[in-house]
Amino acid sequence: MVTTTGTLALLHTSPVHVPVFDGLRDRHHPGLVLRHLVDEELLVRAREAGPEAVAGAVADASAAAVADGAGAVLCTCSTIGGIAERQAGALGVPVLRVDRPMAAEAARYRRIVVVAALRSTLEPTVALIAEESGPETSLIGTVVVEGAWELFEAGDRDGYLDAVAAAVDGAPPAEGCVVVLAQASMADAVDRMTTSRPVLASPRLGLAAAAEAVSRPRGAVGD
Repeated sequence: MVTTTGTLALLHTSPVHVPVFDGLRDRHHPGLVLRHLVDEELLVRAREAGPEAVAGAVADASAAAVADGAGAVLCTCSTIGGIAERQAGALGVPVLRVDRPMAAEAARYRRIVVVAALRSTLEPTVALIAEESGPETSLIGTVVVEGAWELFEAGDRDGYLDAVAAAVDGAPPAEGCVVVLAQASMADAVDRMTTSRPVLASPRLGLAAAAEAVSRPRGAVGD
């Protein structure tokens, strides 16, 4: 555990992420100040009209966070993470998507199964993993946990996590396979799984990368 100073703004599309990232900060990055920005409408609009439809709103929220003193911005929504990342050049501070470090780790495996509760999350997650894989692109399969997102929206967190865990446990085994949980909200389902395969979730890895970015001098942005 390393003490990290500075302020990190987190852009969420659900309030359920706030205690998750606060807990990770307390355990792994004491001293890091988190400012949570929650806008559920961003995901609603992105699902209806595509991620580009919220580009302006994401840019405005990120700019406001930097003006308020944030040394970096972390977007915790995989659906709009790519949109958020594009803001770094204009803002002059790191803007990160929470799932990129997870994708980089997944790219080390020959076979990858991406599990999502929202279909809108699959395409950006698969594209990100392929980007991190480079010319040695891994074999990527996808699974949508039908009905899970309805449980999430209804506030049935236990039902949601159980559905995700059951989908992962029920997937056919494959040699050299890693499971990627496409949405940050799925992370706690890992504790409910019985699978022997490695399972990657984004919150811990994403926050670690953002904490490191906050600690860098401003002149190091983009290095």
